[in-house]
Formats: sequence, C-alpha cells, structure tokens
Amino acid sequence: MSERGALRTRLELLAREVAKFGAVGAFGLLVNIAVFNLLRHTTDLQVVRASVLATFVAILFNYVGFRYWTYRERDKTGRTRELTLFLLFSAAGAVIETGVLYLATYGFGWNTPLQSNIFKIVGIGIATLFRFWSYRTWVFKTLPAPETKGTVVNAERFLEQRRPAEERVAPDPVRN
Repeated sequence: MSERGALRTRLELLAREVAKFGAVGAFGLLVNIAVFNLLRHTTDLQVVRASVLATFVAILFNYVGFRYWTYRERDKTGRTRELTLFLLFSAAGAVIETGVLYLATYGFGWNTPLQSNIFKIVGIGIATLFRFWSYRTWVFKTLPAPETKGTVVNAERFLEQRRPAEERVAPDPVRN
C-alpha cells in the first residue's frame, strides 16, 4: 500500500472516530444542558453548582456511549484503570467547563439564563477538545496491531465493506 493510501485510510478511520465521539458528545450535551436548566429553574442551587451536577450526569451518560459504541473495539482489559482515568480526565474537563462559567458569572457578572447557557456551552466546547485528546490517548487505548501491513489491509477491507456497492473498487490481486 502506498503512503498516500495508508494516510487516506488513517484519516477515514479518524473521521469515523470523531463522528462517533461527536454523536455521543451531542447527546451528552443535550443531557447536560437539560439537567442544568432543570436544576436552575426548579431548585435554588447556584449556577455553578447546578452546572457541576449537570456535568457529572452527562459524564456518566457519555461513558456508556463511549465504551459501548465509540470505542467498543478498543482494549477492554483493565476496566478499573479505564474508569479511573475516564473519571479523572472527565473531572479535569468539568473544571475547564465550570471555570469558564464561573469566570463569566462571578468575574464579569453575566448571570442571566441566556448568558449562563452561552458560557456553559463555550466551556463545554473547550473541555470537549481536552476530553477527546485525553480519552483517545489515555483512557480507551488502541489494541496493539499484530503487524502493520495486515492492519492497514484489514482497515481498507473494513472501509470498503461499508461503502455502497456501486462505489466499491475491485480488490487488487497483487495485495491480497
């Protein structure tokens, strides 16, 4: 396989991972915002406390989505280590997320419901970049490949099988 083909395959796999991460994250965002607004409007909790609770509800939701959908093919040994790291990096993301909201609320006095939601979403966006990097690097580790060439060929076959029949390319008999 050429370097260009290998790069294309890796980029396609990364794009799939980002899409799955984004889908789980989008549902997690809905959970986070819904719980945040529910707490804001039905309790006397302060803004930052409501945000922290909502974030941790979303973190639990996201773990299930990431483990059983986004990263289901990743290493499943050492669940205690995985969950510990997930919670650690999620907590760091929560600090980032809540820090933005805290700064807006108490640093600048922006405390209307609209402003709180805007800065909550900005904080989530910044924290999401950190979480994506940390989860894929440290939490949901890639299984070691037995051999690089076989892995690239298997990845190509995987991607080829998911293309519509009319877009499929005939296999190269030299490589197979």
